Amino acid sequence: MTATTAVQPGWTAERMPRLDGSTIIVTGANSGIGLEAVRAFARHGAHVVLAVRDEDRGRDAAATVEGSTEVRRLDLADLASVRRFAAEWTDDIDILVNNAGVLMPPFGRTTDGFELHFGINHLGHFALTNLLLPRIRGRVVTVASGEHRRGRIDFDDLNFTTRRYGWGSAAYGQSKLANLLFTLELQRRLDASGSHVLATAAHPGMAATNLGSSSKKNLILKAVAKVAVRLFAQDATSGAAPTLYAATEPMPGAGYAGPGGRWEMTGPPVLVGRSDEAADAAIAARLWAASEELTGVGYPL
Repeated sequence: MTATTAVQPGWTAERMPRLDGSTIIVTGANSGIGLEAVRAFARHGAHVVLAVRDEDRGRDAAATVEGSTEVRRLDLADLASVRRFAAEWTDDIDILVNNAGVLMPPFGRTTDGFELHFGINHLGHFALTNLLLPRIRGRVVTVASGEHRRGRIDFDDLNFTTRRYGWGSAAYGQSKLANLLFTLELQRRLDASGSHVLATAAHPGMAATNLGSSSKKNLILKAVAKVAVRLFAQDATSGAAPTLYAATEPMPGAGYAGPGGRWEMTGPPVLVGRSDEAADAAIAARLWAASEELTGVGYPL
């Protein structure tokens, strides 16, 4: 059976199971596919926590959701905020969705000195997941990107200390590759420790969201992205479907869901492939060790 035939063609969020009594955390849930995922989870009975940097925007977003929600502050660019969020959490978690991310902002660093893409898209979620893992009983879903195929993990310069940053495409690709390697090594560790928690990943294809707002200072890039979105992108609701599938439907460990259309840009979710580097267990283990050293957070189970 091939990966694509293992999934029902034309899957939509309406096929999700009921989630009554479950608690789901979604990072970066103010807008875009994060907010659409929140709406779908809540519509199916879950209590959904919007983990956001701006609580006012989070409350505005939650007000548009039918169902049970709450808003908690989480700044993935600040490990102290990540630790505080995890320390204040006392309940079981059914699903953690690592959705938040930045896309090619001007070069910058997090509070802890990490390059923004690597610090927010990967290290912030790495620390958050491990700190919350003792309370997670269902799944960890990490949102990656088809751009992981252009990524390369440079262990000599993970934080672009000497590498040329340019528009940030290499940094973005590295962070999205890191998301898939994190999922791969997390699943290996979960299996080794006898945990029933499942680690999966998803990518939205090309979706009309505000992710590119982090690159708004680059007018050329913004103009190109606007044209591409108008011509090729699906809406945020469709872009959220792979995340919802990876969170609720039967998936293999470290399975990766994405749009089933041409070039994985649009279409209903299916299981998709990944680059050879994203499937390399040795690179995944090495990245995990580097991430533990950088964040000071280890695997807790």
